[in-house]
Amino acid sequence: MTTYNGYELNYSIDELKKMTTEEMTDVILLSPNSEEYLSLEEGDKKALRHLVIAAKIFNNVSLKQDNALNITMKQALEEAAPNNEQAALSLKMFNSLNGVSGLNGVDKEPITIFKGLITPAGKNFYPQDLTVEEFHQILLNMFNEEKVTEIAKILSSRTMVIRDKNELKAIDYTEYFKDEFSEIANELEVAAHYCTNSLFKEYLSWQAQALLQNNEEMDMLADKHWAMMQDTPLEFTISRENYDDEMTPTVLENTELAQKIKEKNIEVIAKDMLGVRVGIVNKKGTEVLLKFKDTMPQLSSLMPYAEKYTQSINTTTELKQTMVDVDLISLTGDYAQCRGGMTVAQNLPNNDKLSIKTGGGRRNVYHRQVRLSQDAARTQKMLNAFLHPDFHKYYNIEADHLFVIGHENGHSLGPNSEYQNSPGICKSIIEENKADTISISFMPEYVKKGIIDETTLKEIYTTWIFRLLLRAQPIFPTETYKIVDLIEFNTLLKHQAIFFDENKLIHINFDKVSPAMYELLSQVIDIQLSKSPQKARQYIEANTTWNDLHEYIADTHKKLGLKKYKNIVNFF
Repeated sequence: MTTYNGYELNYSIDELKKMTTEEMTDVILLSPNSEEYLSLEEGDKKALRHLVIAAKIFNNVSLKQDNALNITMKQALEEAAPNNEQAALSLKMFNSLNGVSGLNGVDKEPITIFKGLITPAGKNFYPQDLTVEEFHQILLNMFNEEKVTEIAKILSSRTMVIRDKNELKAIDYTEYFKDEFSEIANELEVAAHYCTNSLFKEYLSWQAQALLQNNEEMDMLADKHWAMMQDTPLEFTISRENYDDEMTPTVLENTELAQKIKEKNIEVIAKDMLGVRVGIVNKKGTEVLLKFKDTMPQLSSLMPYAEKYTQSINTTTELKQTMVDVDLISLTGDYAQCRGGMTVAQNLPNNDKLSIKTGGGRRNVYHRQVRLSQDAARTQKMLNAFLHPDFHKYYNIEADHLFVIGHENGHSLGPNSEYQNSPGICKSIIEENKADTISISFMPEYVKKGIIDETTLKEIYTTWIFRLLLRAQPIFPTETYKIVDLIEFNTLLKHQAIFFDENKLIHINFDKVSPAMYELLSQVIDIQLSKSPQKARQYIEANTTWNDLHEYIADTHKKLGLKKYKNIVNFF
């Protein structure tokens, strides 16, 4: 039996063929022959080449963050692939997951490319053999020895944590990934030299410097410059999202630890998984986004419990938010971890970042190629299986894009990071639930403003409801978005905004959809304001029941054939 660094491949050739053909969807990014690329000025074309190189180096950083063996195992597959079909197909699966293992949104157990090689809850942010119990005990011991500064570093978003005798030691990303960051910074400086837009040039220079210094203020300055760019031809983003780290947030669920953390005023933030997005700004798509942007100050006044917290967006201050629709050239790192789905849009920086805390703005970026990678034939089969024919006319994939716009704008509304981080391991679920419910709750406001009409509103409701039909019971806390979908689906049923007829086909009461979601939004904001991990967990448990109806939906999905995996097709 062939082994790879001591590990056997987990799937047969026949299994891998099925996984990489009938169960995989291609997401095709822009090619050098695309109109969007060819219409760029020569300087921007040259700049893009260097930005793509930087993105590829960042992918290695992300692989190291995810699993200590990712790079070694990928290299082993790459060496064997030319002469070994099983290795070649396994490599394609590795590239889909962008790692040795990961959930696919359907199966309860993670997909594991190699037998016995899984990725722990703490990823490689923490020692691979570190359990939650040992983690908590080490921190308690360090508190007893007054090592508060080191604990704060361990619980920050930008450190890799290693063992140091009987304790733990945090190493800042700029030190841990010094070689990679230096190479990336050089590529960004060269790209800045070639690019034609002065704002973009300035941003790249600041970002290059931020990678070379262990100084959060440099990240702040780079973030602020990035968030100001509205009319640049190119997009380059270093994503710093912290949904993957399931270890750090557990400290807030340990009563003794949580109390000590509160006493020492330590901010607990899960680790940032890094990723890079490179693309070309689509001007026509961006015009649509800016229409939604103008309503955000008014929406802030409609938020539940608005009088109990200060919002970063309100009717009396300037809205610091840029929005662009982007044709994608490269997705690497966190963006390329296609584990049950792909990000169709993103609102950054998150509230825990210093740029937001010091008054900087945000930037929403939408991924055209991801949202356009649809299987029309399969979608029609699903409509026939789940939705009453009277409502088929309201399904429109572009309406889903409008829902996502409302969702991403929703992240900018509500309580700040102090409240958002307080639910501990449940924080991502609560925050994504907030963004969803803001989007649907306030959609009628866009009708009042003349941005959408009543028919489009029904299309948004219908298309969004359709995405709530889960393919499997979601796994807590890993499958954040699917848990949120289940909460919202159950709430719509509870409020009779949707019901199933005798043929198990969905009917929609459009008048009840937004009110049901506003009630849910009120509960979510109340949880964030309570700063209670226990209350968050109770809310999730109460709203994620799974019964025969859910099983019927999941079984029907399986009968129709599941697309469990994504394959990003890069040309650059």
